[in-house]
Amino acid sequence: MKETNLQSVAGPARILPDLLITLMLWLYFTAGFLLFFAVFYLAALLFSKQRETAFQKLNQLFFKGLFRLMRMLMPWRTLLVQTKVKTVRSAVIVCNHLSYLDPLLLMALFPRHKTIVKSSLFSIPIFGQMLVCSGYMPSDAGGKHTDILVRQMDSMNAFLAAGGNLFIFPEGTRSRSGRLGNFNKGAFKIAKKQRAPIAVFYIDNTDTLFQPGRFLFNTCGRTTITVELLDLILPDSEHTSASVSQMMDTARNLIETRRQSRATEQALGGLAREGYQSL
Repeated sequence: MKETNLQSVAGPARILPDLLITLMLWLYFTAGFLLFFAVFYLAALLFSKQRETAFQKLNQLFFKGLFRLMRMLMPWRTLLVQTKVKTVRSAVIVCNHLSYLDPLLLMALFPRHKTIVKSSLFSIPIFGQMLVCSGYMPSDAGGKHTDILVRQMDSMNAFLAAGGNLFIFPEGTRSRSGRLGNFNKGAFKIAKKQRAPIAVFYIDNTDTLFQPGRFLFNTCGRTTITVELLDLILPDSEHTSASVSQMMDTARNLIETRRQSRATEQALGGLAREGYQSL
């Protein structure tokens, strides 16, 4: 259900809860990380024989804690995950992209995951090293981070075979209008090369909680955020470049059809909760 205000307030009365809850969530990101997680990341860095796996599992726990804190601070904001979403393994996941919360939500769902991250973030001290240790890939195929991308692509087959998921937002950026943008072929080319299934996900309403272009969380509304598995596209071993385009078009049509049907559901009163569970 799209946002319904709990109270028709404006100005300072509306901004105050947004500000307080935003500060608490950022406190979790900073002090919470240092107090409760940093020592485990350090131990994984120094002692783990499977460092990448350890970092990914720690990332999952950290972001799962973030969303549970959100649920405690904003119990009127509901987060529902379709039960079959959590059964996805060894797949390239493609999904629509509405908010910065989307990748964090997918990280919280899967203990073994990889994704593509803005290249400039790899240059940030400590944080960039955490991205490398987590097995994440830079978005730019050229430049000084090319070796990271090549190394990760070389190990992708083994990662997927071991049950890991690679998730990519083929629009390449967040939608500021809610409409679906043009898709890039990268995710579908990777699926072709690895002969991996493509899991088509749909995320709804994360933009009502953390809107593009806004620093504060929007806390004063009643919203249901959902994550759904729409379909699995099973690639053939004899793909041509045209087949990659067909897979991309199929995925985009699935997401666009679901986007339109969700708008109808919201107009009729919301989502039936059978087959969904909390994060």
